[in-house]
Amino acid sequence: MIFVTGDTHGDFSRFGFSNFPEQKKMTKEDYVIVCGDFGIWGNSIRENRELDRLNRKAFTTLFVTGNHSNYELLGQLPVSEWHGGKVQLIRDSVIHLMRGQVYDIDGKRFFTMGGASSHDIEDGILEPDDPDFDNKRKELNRQGARYRINHISWWKEELPDDAEYETARKNLDACGWKVDYIISHCCPSGVADIIGGGLYQRDRLTDFFEEFRERCEFDSWFFGHYHDNRVLMRRFVLLYEQILRIDSLGSAPFASNTEESNP
Repeated sequence: MIFVTGDTHGDFSRFGFSNFPEQKKMTKEDYVIVCGDFGIWGNSIRENRELDRLNRKAFTTLFVTGNHSNYELLGQLPVSEWHGGKVQLIRDSVIHLMRGQVYDIDGKRFFTMGGASSHDIEDGILEPDDPDFDNKRKELNRQGARYRINHISWWKEELPDDAEYETARKNLDACGWKVDYIISHCCPSGVADIIGGGLYQRDRLTDFFEEFRERCEFDSWFFGHYHDNRVLMRRFVLLYEQILRIDSLGSAPFASNTEESNP
């Protein structure tokens, strides 16, 4: 069994038995994929306790990164091979699916590309070593501003670098730009325009995904980031709290002829 869900932000309560009873029949050879903003923040005691609890679940958890992932912490972890692509093991059965990789999971080909631009930083990025940091933060908090702190709640690596785009293209070339499923955090620029009505700015990653949408053959594209549960243009599945089983869907599973519908 393969399931997919949206952002968890370090809160794995949706994987409790009452919310996710399917796990009673699952084993470590079954998977739950999180579409970014999984919850790798700062190696705190609470975070490690939650990861240990998740690791004890019957299934294996897979995730891509989002825009709220501690890339400096992830960068310290070793990289290994798993199902044909590069991964980082957070725990024995909690696995980071890295950018630009193609995996063979239960006979299905998955392409993964985590990351996204933060859209809650319009009031700026604070530098923790700024001599006036405390005063600036107090003032921003007083204003109810939306800001982030570099290296603490925001990382420039939220968007892929040149090498990661090159890796993605190389791996897609190797499989003839044909996959079954795509797992990402954000989505192609045109899809984001539909979701936000122009609210979300395009960037290099969403434009790359737009090229990918035109060039690649795929069945379904699953992503998070926008905190909603919707199906758009039949093949683009935005997930937040919902947990959707995908291994039994087959090709073009969403047969609605409308532009969007509920999953």
